[in-house]
Amino acid sequence: MQDFFFYLTLGLQHVLDFNAYDHILFLSALAVPFTFKHWKPVLVLATLFTIAHCSSLALSVYDVLVMDVAWIEFLIPVTIALTALFNLSYAKADKSQKSLVLHGIATVFFGLIHGFGFSNYFKMLMAEETDKLSPLFGFASGIEVSQVLIVLTVLLFSWAVQSIGKVRHPIFTVVASIFIIFLTIPMMISTFPG
Repeated sequence: MQDFFFYLTLGLQHVLDFNAYDHILFLSALAVPFTFKHWKPVLVLATLFTIAHCSSLALSVYDVLVMDVAWIEFLIPVTIALTALFNLSYAKADKSQKSLVLHGIATVFFGLIHGFGFSNYFKMLMAEETDKLSPLFGFASGIEVSQVLIVLTVLLFSWAVQSIGKVRHPIFTVVASIFIIFLTIPMMISTFPG
């Protein structure tokens, strides 16, 4: 049980680390198109991200699949920028054109990439562990709790801007997404393999 709480804390710190804010940016990009009124879909997406993230960690820990870290480090900001770009078209789409299926597929794919980005460090931590499932479950729980906190914070901020600032939701989505893209560009440049 002590290992579980150690890895749960590690999961929380992994996502909430402001020095490595890629997780926070991705989750912000994921949550921006949604409102408090429609909070369930974004929590489903965050959970899909957690499952995918921990699946790639498990694949790496059990040496089933190991990825080139240089490309993964570059692909992480690319996934953030793509999510923010998707928001721009999502903001202009009719309700009939807004489907969570594409969102879900992209979120799972991006979750796998983000998980591989942390896999080397996680493998080193787990090198001495005989039971690998409990640490993986603890880490996944920490990730899920921290992601829910970030998503709720973004939804609360979105609500405040729209209610108090009288900004329409599509405008908020576009402005926030463009801001996220600008934050992501230096990350893509600095991590480009070569």
